[in-house]
Amino acid sequence: MSDKGWSIAIHGGAGTMAPDRMTEAEQAEYKAALQAALDAGKAVLAGGGSALDAVEATIVILEDDPHFNAGRGAVFTYSGVNELDASIMDGRDRSAGAITGVTHVKNPVKLARAVMEDSPHVFLSREGAEEFAREQGIEIVDPDWFATPHRWRQLEELKAKKLGWFDVDLKYGTVGAVAVDGEGHVAAATSTGGLTGKRWGRIGDSPVIGAGNYADDRACAVSATGAGEYFIRVGVAREICARMRLLGEDAQIAADAVIAEVGDLGGDGGVIVAAPDGGTVFSFNTPGMYRGRANASGLNEVAIFAKE
Repeated sequence: MSDKGWSIAIHGGAGTMAPDRMTEAEQAEYKAALQAALDAGKAVLAGGGSALDAVEATIVILEDDPHFNAGRGAVFTYSGVNELDASIMDGRDRSAGAITGVTHVKNPVKLARAVMEDSPHVFLSREGAEEFAREQGIEIVDPDWFATPHRWRQLEELKAKKLGWFDVDLKYGTVGAVAVDGEGHVAAATSTGGLTGKRWGRIGDSPVIGAGNYADDRACAVSATGAGEYFIRVGVAREICARMRLLGEDAQIAADAVIAEVGDLGGDGGVIVAAPDGGTVFSFNTPGMYRGRANASGLNEVAIFAKE
């Protein structure tokens, strides 16, 4: 049983957000979107539901919201396609599911969970993942569902300016959720459209178990967002859990240490962490991270900038 009852934390990506680059109306839109996702997870947990169900319900809301780079509103690859990645993990037995490169699956997190629960595998990709989705009755949509004019403009700007292989405005719009339920079990889920202009079937950290997503009842649940190549190299999510489990560090100390390591290598981004005792923390080395958290004791907050 969790010492503090249930809790949940979410993110909608980290990056260069700053108060002088977002109007008050834009800030209000993002905070309302974060609150809607948080409310979905809160409802599951307050009703006695599992951490696993809560993180899935939260991610579905974020995937359907075009404000974020996951599901509808995902960024475009260099060839003008929306390629989606997702992962989910259950801290009770460390079962996990992940998918990458799907282009027709409305809610990739649902497919990741199906891989975890209804296949003998952990990680499926591209056409095979979509074949499995159809077999499982996961909702399939026309690729136009994911496309938005804003993301298309970002791709055109990247190509026009030859900006390289990172997002035009350096906002890593990955979405994630971590939760601990009333029984003290943790779970994590992460979903993304990757990087604007990504090429050659590039895969970031979001669907990589141990890098962008990890959950272990013995330590914590983690979801990451940022420059995925660095998060993969550090094994960010599992590294945080390992520090907590093996070194006895608390969540904030462990998360800050690992994000500092990412920074030392030249990467940026952030994480959300939930511990079995009900504590939730954020850690990021960017000017902002779309984020929120809530718990059974009445905590409810959403924020964007580092100093909030």
